[in-house]
Amino acid sequence: MASSLVAGERLVRALGAGGELEPEQLPRKLRVELEAALRKKHKSDDSPGDPRPLVSFGLIRDLHQHLRQRDSTLYLHELLEGSEIYLPEVVKPPRNPELVARLEKIKIQLANEEYKRITRNITCQDSRHGGTLSDLGKEVRSVKALVITIFNFIVTVVAAFVCTYLGSQYIFTEMASS
Repeated sequence: MASSLVAGERLVRALGAGGELEPEQLPRKLRVELEAALRKKHKSDDSPGDPRPLVSFGLIRDLHQHLRQRDSTLYLHELLEGSEIYLPEVVKPPRNPELVARLEKIKIQLANEEYKRITRNITCQDSRHGGTLSDLGKEVRSVKALVITIFNFIVTVVAAFVCTYLGSQYIFTEMASS
């Protein structure tokens, strides 16, 4: 998280001798802290040969409050022109080797379970070879289901015919006798 900024040329010049902040009569403590921060250089990744000064947000906030209290015509956004927010590089901690090994083991286990789920209904027997007894059982069950379906159809047709035939005799005998 950002907590400081890289001071721009304008801020450095303003704090220097004869700079824009000279007539503002900064409190001694604030001026000393700002000058110390500007003297302390930080090597930046962007410009490897040029170390740049870092100023904390707290010091910038104190400077802003002082300028507001004095009703200064010098505004903070003008002073910070050319400055950049400093984002330190985040160093990732090394991973625990035991945890990495456990994660790899779990990944392999999940991959095996997925593979078994996908391939559970695939048989690796060649159709040219004779089927096993379990294949015969599957075929007998499917033929049995087909025979039962055909038998049910025939019984239904015969029952409908008998019911219609007998029903028509009762209906037509009453009409013929009248």
